[in-house]
Amino acid sequence: MNDLEKRFTSINIWKKDGQRAPHKPLLILMAIARYLNGGERLISYREIHDNLKKLLMNFGPSRKSYHPEMPYWYLQSDGLWEITNVDISNLKIGDITPKSRIFLENNSSGGFPKEIYEEIMKDRKLAHRIIESVLYAHFPESIHTDILEAINIDDAIYPESKGRTRNPIFRENVLRAYGYKCAICGFSARLENILVGIEAAHIRWFQAGGPDNEKNGLALCSLHHKLFDRGMFTLNDSLRIEVSEKANGSGNFKELVLDFHGKSIQPPIRPSYYPKNDFILWHVNEVFQGPGRYPQPPHPATSIQYPVPGTGV
Repeated sequence: MNDLEKRFTSINIWKKDGQRAPHKPLLILMAIARYLNGGERLISYREIHDNLKKLLMNFGPSRKSYHPEMPYWYLQSDGLWEITNVDISNLKIGDITPKSRIFLENNSSGGFPKEIYEEIMKDRKLAHRIIESVLYAHFPESIHTDILEAINIDDAIYPESKGRTRNPIFRENVLRAYGYKCAICGFSARLENILVGIEAAHIRWFQAGGPDNEKNGLALCSLHHKLFDRGMFTLNDSLRIEVSEKANGSGNFKELVLDFHGKSIQPPIRPSYYPKNDFILWHVNEVFQGPGRYPQPPHPATSIQYPVPGTGV
């Protein structure tokens, strides 16, 4: 990893109580994608505002409002960004963030500093390595392809795990805990003795500090793993499934998604493997694209048929 890659993997990310802040990573990915597709170094804030807002809505936590101006301003503090056409001589980066309208009214543009832009443009493999690093540092692998498609990157990018070292037995432990079948639909398939289409999903993402243990894992088929990581459904504290009211589809969408709303997951083989409530709450707040559909899944006090999760009993 060269010095420039290290700079992109060590950006300062806003942190508070485990909340996700993918603003800077998404801006970096969007900018590199634009450069690889022939765009100029400086990008108009209007273009960034519209496109980054869509990315935040699709791949960030569900929020009442979205703020593309935040990374546009604060990425400067990492030495990876510069902006033009805005009189900010009396405003330090640590001060209050300028409002979007200031950037819009002044036709501001932003982009990587010239030397960084030129280094990326002369080495496409370096650009791909930075994309890989940013993806693996901030998003689960199940949605990498979705993000690449959203930013219009068609080039094949071959993953290389970055950052924290994952526990190599996490997958086997989680699959065994759920009897080698999907905790949502019960799907299980093998080619002779090889399990196919069943994956170990982190409830609190590994990239967000989620541990590699059974209490933070669910065995899910490939489909429900992708839908879970995209926030189409979540769990409540009774381990019942809650589907987003934004979710819609055709074909057998009803059978594969909607019909599970309000139903319990298929529980693990022992109570000590039940998902921890803290991890479920993180997924609800930081991944689930709520609100949930009506009626809401029942409360555990009246409906749960097995030990309360997270108690360790």
